Amino acid sequence: MREKIVRAVAGTMVLISVLLAFNVSIQWLWLAVFVGFNLLQSTVTRFCPLEKILDKFGVPSNGSGC
Repeated sequence: MREKIVRAVAGTMVLISVLLAFNVSIQWLWLAVFVGFNLLQSTVTRFCPLEKILDKFGVPSNGSGC
């Protein structure tokens, strides 16, 4: 469950970033860069800030990292 939520949030943030970059300012692409960097660092460090937030909301863990 948690892995689906993490992927859905990351994908949504990237799509929002691209839409805002086209319609508002190219600077919104930095949001997509941040999301991508966070996904990469979480594979190395096994630390995902979104998982900490999901812990607080009581979402059950599926045993894998971010």
